[in-house]
Amino acid sequence: MHKIVLAITGASGSIYPKLLIQKLLTIPAQWQELAIVMTENAKQVWETELGNTDYKDYMNAAGRVKFYSTMDFNAPFASGSGRFTTMIIAPCSMGTLGRIATGVSTDLITRAADVVLKERRRLICMIRDTPYNLVHIRNMETVTLAGGIICPASPSFYSKPTTIEAVAATVADRVLDLAGLDISTFRWGEE
Repeated sequence: MHKIVLAITGASGSIYPKLLIQKLLTIPAQWQELAIVMTENAKQVWETELGNTDYKDYMNAAGRVKFYSTMDFNAPFASGSGRFTTMIIAPCSMGTLGRIATGVSTDLITRAADVVLKERRRLICMIRDTPYNLVHIRNMETVTLAGGIICPASPSFYSKPTTIEAVAATVADRVLDLAGLDISTFRWGEE
């Protein structure tokens, strides 16, 4: 049973964690716990991009979604003994990626990422910033070599999405696939 941490940083792309939360709430039998950590910048970006503060609606969804402060080092996933299986950082800012790549744990997000990597569990970093400079590319390489998965927020179009949400869902669905969850989504070669 999956225990998932969803970390939301201040990079543009609030639609992605919104869709991830919505989709996770439709498959509650596949996960035991969902922990969410949002930076203050992420909250501001969410309000700017989505025009609301509905992330607060998820705070007690189904009694299984728990929000944590970025400075709450007592969170269960701040230690490997918490046995969280998957961490998704969506969107993952390049600053967060850089701190993870260099092992600098300045907050709960970077500490949890460090724990996930040291425990050889699943870390998925949905990077959104473009273009990449050489530092970004090297940080992506370092995190990949450490066992993390870099998943750029690059949508696919073969499913012929017709709305912004449908385009963004192609990325969110890919992340959930990478997390090992069974979701209903467009599959190449299927009707």
